[in-house]
Amino acid sequence: MNKSDIILIVDDNPANLGVLSDFLDETGYEVWVAKSGDMALQRIEYALPDLILLDIMMPGIDGFETCRYLKGKTETCDIPVIFMTALSDTESKVKGLNLGAVDYITKPFQQEEVLARVKLHLKLYKLMRQVAEQNKTLEQKVQERTFELNQMVEELKTMQVQLVQNEKMSSLGQMVAGVAHEINNPINFIYGNLEPAEEYIENILNLIEMYQLYHPEPDAEIKAYREDIELEFLREDLIKILSSMKIGANRILEIVKSLRNFSRIDGSEIKKVDIHEGIDSTLMILQNRLKAKPEHPEIELIKEYGNLPDVECYPGQLNQVFMNLLANGIDAIEECYSEGSFKEVENNSGKIRISTELNNSDEVVIKIADNAKGMKEEVVNRIFNPFFTTKPVGKGTGMGLAISYSIVVDKHGGKLECNSKVNVGTEFIIRIPRRSKNSLIDN
Repeated sequence: MNKSDIILIVDDNPANLGVLSDFLDETGYEVWVAKSGDMALQRIEYALPDLILLDIMMPGIDGFETCRYLKGKTETCDIPVIFMTALSDTESKVKGLNLGAVDYITKPFQQEEVLARVKLHLKLYKLMRQVAEQNKTLEQKVQERTFELNQMVEELKTMQVQLVQNEKMSSLGQMVAGVAHEINNPINFIYGNLEPAEEYIENILNLIEMYQLYHPEPDAEIKAYREDIELEFLREDLIKILSSMKIGANRILEIVKSLRNFSRIDGSEIKKVDIHEGIDSTLMILQNRLKAKPEHPEIELIKEYGNLPDVECYPGQLNQVFMNLLANGIDAIEECYSEGSFKEVENNSGKIRISTELNNSDEVVIKIADNAKGMKEEVVNRIFNPFFTTKPVGKGTGMGLAISYSIVVDKHGGKLECNSKVNVGTEFIIRIPRRSKNSLIDN
């Protein structure tokens, strides 16, 4: 990184321009600024930047139109464009990426995130230019050098995937943690007051019994009211209601615990955790997708948990893997229902089976299987490649399984395998060491 790395910032907000330009200038980049799309296009007529940070919502021509113009010109079509936007809807992001943008940054900015994405795409841009130059001047070394550079590009693409996926999972985790926190306080208040309420009600009922014992013949008005409210029935039913309220409050507390467990985004720390808690927390998040709906019956969940010790791992990241694999299984089953293809598979109904065990190599083995229509061998061979997806356009990004593979293999030193047969189903097998080689935990 040096002053030859030029970044053009296009934003109509002076505050944003000031903050970003000062930060990037201090980091070592040469920074140009433009307050509108028109000014940006005029600026690049004289000299070309290495990267453009482009706001979407601007007067005159907006960011989308500016990007379309840049990608339509030979001189500027290869310059990486990163959108800056407060828009959080997927449609706007997809539109920008389809126009040729390489990434997006969500406002308000996090300086570390801006710097990471800028570095990533500048490096990608330089590598691509380097490939083009070497193709012109070093034809005899093209095959060897291109292979090496493509490997680097693939690694950088994986980094990009991780940035996007980590942001998505972090947002989900923060939302889930927030919901859990908001629920936790009132339910603890309710649960904490149920026991004294039960005691007070029992005291009142005992007092009524004493009145009945010592005054067996009450006034006619009291007697009539007692019959109207069905005192004996009320006495029995009130105890049942309190018991049901306790059960319901306990259930909500369990849900809150599961939400908190799932939302642990502690990717930088290895912890000893109960793997089954992570799976169950993920299932809690996906519970609504397993329930019966007008378009299909309930998806049956079969759990075959073995006796597992606590495992040293990155729990938040493993929860992310469980989420990806389980969601893919549910998607596959729902697709079978929508196509009416369950008549070709086992028992004509959707099933997801989860099994766990500790093998002889001291590895924890987690198997997640569905009985959907399965995949052909050529598809299975590509299933963990970044950006590869079997889903229709707009339904899948091809990032989930690639990230899952990286988490299991690179972060945990394990293995992630996929077995699939057409009209039988698909099974993913996760194998991770019980003890992490990177752990500082006292075993």
